[in-house]
Amino acid sequence: MSALPITAAALEARLREVLSPTQLEVIDESHQHAGHAGANGTGFGTHFRVRVASPLFDGKPRVARHRLVYDSLQDFIDQGLHALAIEVL
Repeated sequence: MSALPITAAALEARLREVLSPTQLEVIDESHQHAGHAGANGTGFGTHFRVRVASPLFDGKPRVARHRLVYDSLQDFIDQGLHALAIEVL
């Protein structure tokens, strides 16, 4: 498998494809974590915040909603996405 770009746009595209969200915001917060564990020294592509609402979340507890987000982004996690803050709307 070829490496996927770990960008806010790439994560957003994947989440739109898998979750069909009604609201979605993906923010790269990597620059705020310089020198922390998982930082890659570029200030990009390691720490993200996702704010998302999806009809797939209906009736599911918070942990299950978060699991849907993590599962959607597993390829990115495998390639270096270090931290993901999830806000389910």
